[in-house]
Order: sequence, then structure tokens, then C-alpha cells
Amino acid sequence: MPQCEMCGSNQASLKKVKVEGAELQLCDDCAEFGTEVRTESTSSSTSTKYSTSSSSSKASRSSGSSSSSNTRRRRDMFDDMDEIAADYDARIRDARESRGMSQEDLAQSLNEKASLIRKLERGDILPPDSVREKLERNLDISLVEGESDDESEWSGGSDTTTTLGDVVKRKD
Repeated sequence: MPQCEMCGSNQASLKKVKVEGAELQLCDDCAEFGTEVRTESTSSSTSTKYSTSSSSSKASRSSGSSSSSNTRRRRDMFDDMDEIAADYDARIRDARESRGMSQEDLAQSLNEKASLIRKLERGDILPPDSVREKLERNLDISLVEGESDDESEWSGGSDTTTTLGDVVKRKD
């Protein structure tokens, strides 16, 4: 008897369900954690449709959008986030000491607690955005990494990029 790949229970029939990008054979109880994969055959080709198994009110994805070839990387929430420098703790400490301030003085000028400054200088915690901005303004430093060259890698318009096709020699 087939076994559910999520809970391990033996079931007479399982559904093919996509959960966080993985296609699994799941029982009815576990199938609600993902979207059921239904294969529908048409006269010209076979396409895979995803639909929510528990509710039919959600819109199904169109197969036309998945067939378009897109060479650009999709944007995500991390694209808009600043990356804190690895040596942020030393930058804060050095800037504070160069101004002859104690941790308590800096905390008071930022309207923050001295314990927060101690934790930041030890590298125990990352500065929240609001505190990072106050530190950068007050100490005239930058706590974020410089803009990396990774963006040019994703631009897709570079003529000097070496691809696998440039390197590989086929044995035909």
C-alpha cells in the first residue's frame, strides 16, 4: 500500500501535491499544505496545471506565463534590503572612540540604551534599520556593504560574459 511522503501513513490512494517547490505523493489530510498537481492532456500537448485542492475560489495559473522564456532574474524582497557590513561592530567602536565618546554618551545622543551600543560593538546583534540610520548620521560612517558587482551579472546585456557554450567542446 502506498505511503504518504509527509506523514508516513499508509493510504489506498495518494495525490500528487506541490509543497514549497517539491512534488510529493500525499494523503488527503496532508494535501491541504500545498497545491494539487493535475495533469490535463490537450490535443497538441500535455500541460501541468496547479490549483488549490481545498478551494476553487483562487485563480489558477495560466500556462502561457510559464512558457515564456525570461532571461532576467526575478526580483525578491532581499533586493531592496541593505546588507550590513561584516565589520560593523569595529566601525561603530572606532568612530565612537575617535570622537572621544563613551558608550553611554553615544547611547544618549542616539536616544537609545547603552546596553544596545554594547551589544552592537560586541557584534552580538545586528543594528535595526532605525538604529543603523541614527549611527550613520551621528558618527558619519556607513554600516552597509558597498554596491556589489552581482547586479551586472544579472543584467543579461553584457557581451563579455563567458557562458558554458563558449567553453564546452561537443563530441559529435
